[in-house]
Amino acid sequence: MRTVDFSPLYRSVVGFDRLAALLETASADAATGYPPYNIERTDENAYRIEIAVAGFRPDELNIEVKENLLTVQGRKAANDDQRRFLHRGLAERDFERRFQLADYVVVTEAKLSDGLLAISLNRELPEALKPRRIEIATGEATGLIEGEKAA
Repeated sequence: MRTVDFSPLYRSVVGFDRLAALLETASADAATGYPPYNIERTDENAYRIEIAVAGFRPDELNIEVKENLLTVQGRKAANDDQRRFLHRGLAERDFERRFQLADYVVVTEAKLSDGLLAISLNRELPEALKPRRIEIATGEATGLIEGEKAA
């Protein structure tokens, strides 16, 4: 397994510690690989994350958003059966998968179907940040300073 040391970055830049922490988190999450997932752009401001959670029931899954961090957890209930497996290839282990969300990205829906957990996200920019068109007035300049009256 390969790891990257970000400590030189902390020594040489100021104010980018959040970026370094994001890179560290992303590299740590990528190392686990379980459960597999897809991130899809469905529209200009819409995204969908699909996570393979075969064998998990809705009550065994938890989705939480806190400070632009989306966390998906799966906790399997204890299996107290007297089942004897000859081969156990289905991963029924607990997991936690984290996704850093950009500003103004919100979770709009979560669905569990056919072993896939689909989480829909939308970027909702406030009106103040959206581009707006400025109308240009036409006509001749009067040469008056604001507040003066024409003679």
